[in-house]
Amino acid sequence: MNTDLQTVIITGANRGIGLALVERFLASGVWRVLACCRAPDQATALQKLAREQADRIELFALDVTDSGSAEHFAWQINGRKVDVLLNNAGVKGGDHQTALDMDFDAWEEALQVNTLAPLRMVQAVIGNLRLSTQPKIITISSQMGALSRKGSGSYAYSSSKAAVNKVMQILASDLQADGFIVCLYHPGWVQTDMGGKSATISPEESANGLFSSITALTRTDNGRFLKWNGEEHPW
Repeated sequence: MNTDLQTVIITGANRGIGLALVERFLASGVWRVLACCRAPDQATALQKLAREQADRIELFALDVTDSGSAEHFAWQINGRKVDVLLNNAGVKGGDHQTALDMDFDAWEEALQVNTLAPLRMVQAVIGNLRLSTQPKIITISSQMGALSRKGSGSYAYSSSKAAVNKVMQILASDLQADGFIVCLYHPGWVQTDMGGKSATISPEESANGLFSSITALTRTDNGRFLKWNGEEHPW
């Protein structure tokens, strides 16, 4: 194992933006990727990458909504340095998200995945992050969670992203003295199962921008909400 490589954890790594991020970090040649998803044995694209680049990618079964699963993952990587935790796993929140037609069970799931899970992951691997000289906690949010942006519908998705924005803003303040860099990103309107075919950028375009911005972050960036291309996003 090449100990000179930097290490990134990517959740929701089996498809969409997550998979594109895995590919982009691997393409850089200087990163090891710990790729996490619920069923890696069914993740064909990840399995192919693992066969081709076994020395730089490891696959882990992880349900970010389950504390036991997060704890088991933390046990598996105990004592290993992690430079970036990239909270990418996310859900839409169901098809019924209007004022008079709300799927409350799907809303609860959205809060579990989009809001609670990122902090659960921080707690699970903070010891690994503390071994890095410049630890970064990155959470993929959305412009739909910005209170400055007016909209309608999408109650579950928007509220879960607005909530995680506040969680990470507070976390950035709490961990600042320890040298952490905590940032949120709007990944763009991306052509994924969630974003739909009408979206404006590909997963690869989003991942390229995110990679460039994330790897360039310094401690002065702690607490920022950014767009996929590195521009500031209004809260």
